[in-house]
Amino acid sequence: MIDSSEGKYILQRLEKELPAHFYYHNVDHTLDVYKCTAAIAGQENVTGKNLDLLLIAALYHDSGYLLQIADHETVSSNIARQALTQFGYSPNEVDAVCNIIMATRVPQTPTSLLEEIICDADLDYLGRDDFFTIGQKLFEELKATGQLNDADEWNNKQATFLQQHRYFTKTSVNNRQANQERNLNQIIQKSTV
Repeated sequence: MIDSSEGKYILQRLEKELPAHFYYHNVDHTLDVYKCTAAIAGQENVTGKNLDLLLIAALYHDSGYLLQIADHETVSSNIARQALTQFGYSPNEVDAVCNIIMATRVPQTPTSLLEEIICDADLDYLGRDDFFTIGQKLFEELKATGQLNDADEWNNKQATFLQQHRYFTKTSVNNRQANQERNLNQIIQKSTV
């Protein structure tokens, strides 16, 4: 699936170096975001060098978790900057990748189509049928890292997050928005929001 050396490099690092308690922010999430990025980009007619840079950003977007949780987007950008320079990327290409990565910081505020695509891909699961399965992994990770206490707190956080979240691309609005609203309604039934 991933043919590039720079892509294989970061996937191997994530697989070997991420602590086991990252049940959500791991190689599976990275590959899911990569796949969703490619799918959305295809429907949004992104091709050529822009597509290449976008897909590399998808692979590096959460690499900061190798070092820290807080402000991991900045650390992800630093990891990408160092690695991609060694793989022969120009300064402009590295800057473009880092800008795309930084767009995933919540609350998301993308300023270009490429940034909109990665934002939508990063949270694609919010509007999918596997929302609760994937959400359970995030719940377990947040508990393991001391960011969450119990299921009630989790349901309340999810309800608030889903109420505030919106998709940016026409593709994701059309393909995910209705399911996200359905998932939100199910969460609201469980929460005390």
